[in-house]
Amino acid sequence: MAPFTKPEAALKQAEGLVSVGQAHAALQSLTEMFTSKKFRSAPLAVLEPILLRFVELCVDLRKGRTAKEGLMQYKNIAQNSNVGSIEVVIQKFLQLADAKVQEAQEKADKAVAVDVDDLEASETPESILLGAVSGDQSKDRTDRALVTPWLKFLWESYRTSLETLKNNARLETIYQQVAQQAFRFCLKYQRKVEFRRLCETLRLHLANVAKYAHQTHAINLSDPETLQHHLDTRFAQLNTSVELELWQEAFRSVEDIHNLLTMAKKPPRPAMMANYYQHLTKIFLMSGNSLYHAAAWGRYYAIVTSIGGKSNEEMSRLAGQVLVSALAVPVGQQSDEGGKGKTTRLAALLGLTKAPTRAGLLNDALSRDVLRLSPGPIKTLYNLLEVSFDPLTLCASTAPMLATLCAGDTPYAGYRPLLTRALLSRLLAQLSQIYSTLKLSALVDLVKPLDGFGAEQMEAYLMGCARQGELRVRVDHASETITFVDEAFTHVDDSSPVATSAQEAAVQPSSGDVVRTRLSTLAYALHDALRVIGSPPETDPVAVQNAKFGELVAAANAERHALALRRAIVARRRELLSELSVRKEKEEASRRAEMTRVKKEMDERKEKEEARKRELERARKEIETIRSEEAKKLAQDLIKRSGLKVSVDDMEDLSKDRLMRLQVEQIEKEKRDMNERLRVVAKRVDHIERAYRKDERPLLAQDYAEQQAVDLATFEALQKARIENSLLAHKEALATKKRLSRMLSDFSSYKSTIMAKRQEQYQKKLAVAREKLQEEKEKRINALIAEKEEERRAQQEEEAAARAAEKERLREEAELRAKEEAEAAKKREEEEKLLAARMEREREREAARAEAERKAQREREAEERRAQRRVAEKQQPPATENAWRRSAAPPNPPISSRATPPRAESPAPSGAAPPAQKYKPGMFSAQRLGRPETSAPASSPATATAPKYRDTAAAPASGWRQREAEKLSLKQAASPATNSAPLPGSKDEDGFEPVSKVWRSKRLQGQS
Repeated sequence: MAPFTKPEAALKQAEGLVSVGQAHAALQSLTEMFTSKKFRSAPLAVLEPILLRFVELCVDLRKGRTAKEGLMQYKNIAQNSNVGSIEVVIQKFLQLADAKVQEAQEKADKAVAVDVDDLEASETPESILLGAVSGDQSKDRTDRALVTPWLKFLWESYRTSLETLKNNARLETIYQQVAQQAFRFCLKYQRKVEFRRLCETLRLHLANVAKYAHQTHAINLSDPETLQHHLDTRFAQLNTSVELELWQEAFRSVEDIHNLLTMAKKPPRPAMMANYYQHLTKIFLMSGNSLYHAAAWGRYYAIVTSIGGKSNEEMSRLAGQVLVSALAVPVGQQSDEGGKGKTTRLAALLGLTKAPTRAGLLNDALSRDVLRLSPGPIKTLYNLLEVSFDPLTLCASTAPMLATLCAGDTPYAGYRPLLTRALLSRLLAQLSQIYSTLKLSALVDLVKPLDGFGAEQMEAYLMGCARQGELRVRVDHASETITFVDEAFTHVDDSSPVATSAQEAAVQPSSGDVVRTRLSTLAYALHDALRVIGSPPETDPVAVQNAKFGELVAAANAERHALALRRAIVARRRELLSELSVRKEKEEASRRAEMTRVKKEMDERKEKEEARKRELERARKEIETIRSEEAKKLAQDLIKRSGLKVSVDDMEDLSKDRLMRLQVEQIEKEKRDMNERLRVVAKRVDHIERAYRKDERPLLAQDYAEQQAVDLATFEALQKARIENSLLAHKEALATKKRLSRMLSDFSSYKSTIMAKRQEQYQKKLAVAREKLQEEKEKRINALIAEKEEERRAQQEEEAAARAAEKERLREEAELRAKEEAEAAKKREEEEKLLAARMEREREREAARAEAERKAQREREAEERRAQRRVAEKQQPPATENAWRRSAAPPNPPISSRATPPRAESPAPSGAAPPAQKYKPGMFSAQRLGRPETSAPASSPATATAPKYRDTAAAPASGWRQREAEKLSLKQAASPATNSAPLPGSKDEDGFEPVSKVWRSKRLQGQS
């Protein structure tokens, strides 16, 4: 469309589009005008008709989303200046949508009424077939086709209106009105699902009040008027949910009302609270909660009594309702069925500080004179259940009364199951006072007047009472008895259902109660006796009067002091109020000055804005002039080229788009004319064709007969030819079979040869395929191995890097530790040097002393050996004449057994130690460290040495064999440590260094 010019022009253009059937284009033009920034500066008196036309188009075209966008734009413009205009537009929107629903409903009714062709026929075949397929009736299908779309649009209209008006204090009244209209819509059309969604929407809007509290027109729930509006809406929601029988939504509505009531600063109206409690009675009755149902009736009765204005008949009926609801509570039922949280929540909804009880409800009802105002049958029922004690005839006397009282047309019809349960609980409570064991059949006989209670039902009821704690009972199926448990030494809580029922139905105390209350009874009796026996002490009347007078004086002084204090507080408050008033006046003066300044700035800004608007208006007029001239030129061209019919008077109001649209309409008109002419020609041709067929109709029968004769002859000829051809083909087939049977053996042998070749080729191809498969497997395995090897190599490299890092760290630690150890070793080495020097001096002194002793010892041993040698030479016998070798001189002992001549610088060996000691492990380290050496035992073979000289008398010389034997025995007797080669640089005990090889002359080498 053309750029935004004037709202009046936009509205006129939209009307023109609607008049030519272009409703969508008209709506689009108005929508584009809303999106323009200049739309906000237009006055509301001009915008309101545009909005009304806009919502009409949206309703006609069912454009709910477009309507929502337009209403949001208009609300943002008009909420600060004219709230009534928004209300007018919203109400118009809803009225139009409702009118469309009514119109669709009337069309559906007319369609159903006209659709019946035969009024006498109940159902047509088409309706039966369609009903079997779809399962819907004719009216339901019609409603779904005509009414349901408009119902959806009306529901969307209500939602759009609520979303537009939400969380705005200036629009709060309109919001509540629309919400109540939505409730009436749901109730009128029985839209339960939409009602639940509507309730959730309202709760969400109320929950978001705190979220939008910072906005300019935020809702303030502390305002009594606003809170009252919300309460009215919630009560309307409660009424609607009760009428729709949506009890969960009704309970949620009650919770919403209770939350709003807690926020109110002043108590609500009694009539409103009466409605609140009346709906609570219905909710609790439908949920089966008889205890809170009776409590709600009690609260309702108290409010109605305080209000007044009821007739005696109404009060009698209400009193009977209260008493019946209290009697319908089973004996012993408590309010702890759903936990402590639920109990507190339900009690708070009723305005109670604690959970109600059956006894408390009855006492409260009796205190309000309910029994006197109740009808006669209800009084009789009360006497039977609460006053009299006759369990054997209780059901028989109460059942007829229940049947009469709870008939279908009485207001107590819904209490039949509750009163029956209360009657059974009362019966069992009274029976437990009399019997300890009772036959189940006897109990069934007692409840036989009550319909629907057999043995199974009674057993289920007993188990339910025992499970809920209302009765302590056991059922013995073997003996078909029930046992009332009364254990004397079992603790029973006074607030438990069992104790409550026992207290309410107690005629005489049971054995358990007697045992449990014996001490308390004795304490009460002793207390009463002491009170009777002990007389109060006599007091002096004068002293008592003086004491009272003193108390009065003290009270007067205290009151005088309090009065003085109150006067001081009042004076101080007056001072504070005066100061506050002065401060307020100053603030008001400053505020007025600020407002004056702001107003002056706004006026200046407004003047600048108007000047800017005038400039823009001038530029806009110039643009319109140029555009109108261009439109005139375009219109003249179109008139010349296409013959467009445009009047010169309307040329100023036409734009380029309008002219193009008119041209398109002209073309469409010409096209329709052409189609009409073609239709007329086609109709004429159709009539001619019908005339041709009418003339040829008599000839069709003759042609049909001729055609039948020709077809029969053709069929017989074809059948005869088919039979002949079949016989000929059969004969040829038999001949072919006889001819081919002779070569069957050749065919079989050839076939087997071909099959063998094919099998061989198959095996070769299979082997090749297997080889390829094996190669691929090996390639895959090698690839996997290489991949694994690569992963292992990478892992090893990572581990090597980690080890190198760890090694570097250990090396650094080792260097640090080595440095520390070097410093410690250096210090220890210095200490060891001092210690070694000290020990060296000690060893030198010890060695000098040992050297002298060894020298003296060696001289003594040498003297003894010389003496022994001289004695041995004297005792040796002379040699025989035929000996080939001299035997006078003893044979030379082995070098290893020869005695080393002592030296002057070597100390003499001590004791019986061997002359030459071989190397032992740890010998030199012990000598270097200054530890004394440990000598081997004397009996060890390593320390045994051969004698220096042979005793020729004891062992005469017998030649070289004897000498070899002796030498071998000496070698075997020597230890491995003795025969092993000494270490280089080692010394024996005498200080000499033994050698592994000693030079000898040729003569001595031959002897060894």
